[in-house]
Amino acid sequence: MSARRVLLFAAACALLAGLFPSAGWAQARMYNTVKQKLMRGEKVVGGTVYTNDPNIYCDMADAGFDFLWIEMQHSPLMYDEVAKMIWACKDAPAIPFIRIADATEGDIQKAVDIGALGVVVPMVDTVEKAEAAVRFSKYPPIGRRSQGGGQYGRLWGGDYRKTANENVMVVIMIESPEGVAVVDKLAAVPGVDVVFAASGDLGSFTGWERTDSRYEALIKRIHDETLKAGKFLAGPFAWNDRHGFTFFQGPGESSLIKAGAQVTLKGTAPGQRKDVATGDEAK
Repeated sequence: MSARRVLLFAAACALLAGLFPSAGWAQARMYNTVKQKLMRGEKVVGGTVYTNDPNIYCDMADAGFDFLWIEMQHSPLMYDEVAKMIWACKDAPAIPFIRIADATEGDIQKAVDIGALGVVVPMVDTVEKAEAAVRFSKYPPIGRRSQGGGQYGRLWGGDYRKTANENVMVVIMIESPEGVAVVDKLAAVPGVDVVFAASGDLGSFTGWERTDSRYEALIKRIHDETLKAGKFLAGPFAWNDRHGFTFFQGPGESSLIKAGAQVTLKGTAPGQRKDVATGDEAK
């Protein structure tokens, strides 16, 4: 091979490595353990967080969940509060995912700048919305994420800019019949990692019970098209035994506190309940 051809081949390899960072010769450092587990064929479960209390967040982050689903669509949580929560437990094993209100540049930029490694986008029913979710979550050349300030570097390392595109995951939620109708196109959008079958809103938008065969047909279409596209399939934790589902949204902190109290108090006689903190009988 001539020297010129060698140089051209080397230049081509360098270009491909930049365009396709997941290629074997340019494998980025992987620190998103959720993505690692999914790629190994494992299931992942996330606890849902509505509160702005860092102590509760930390307890959830250390409880054994693979990730925390930080709820910013249906809660009054603010980004400065969530940033402090994530920082308070920066070494916890649960990876921070944020469900944003919409696929806007502002919402996504703030979510990833404060350190989220997962962006959950609700109400996706157009290809344009799915593409926007990817565009604002990923740095060039894949997307159009702006390189600004944030705590992401202190959380994930000095090579964050080079590794973020491999580690930040995009989860799109299919919540309406309109979304189901085009789920094949949505799942095929490059950069979308996970497609979530939103059980509650699919029932709400259609008026169909989950036992209705028409409802089940919607779920089957999401299932089939997502797996056909080679993407990960998500749903509520109640569906953890369904074929093909590997990514699950678990219960929120209030449900877990209630369940924990019920387990603690089970089998104790009225007036003779044990103190939750010490195990001593409460007088």
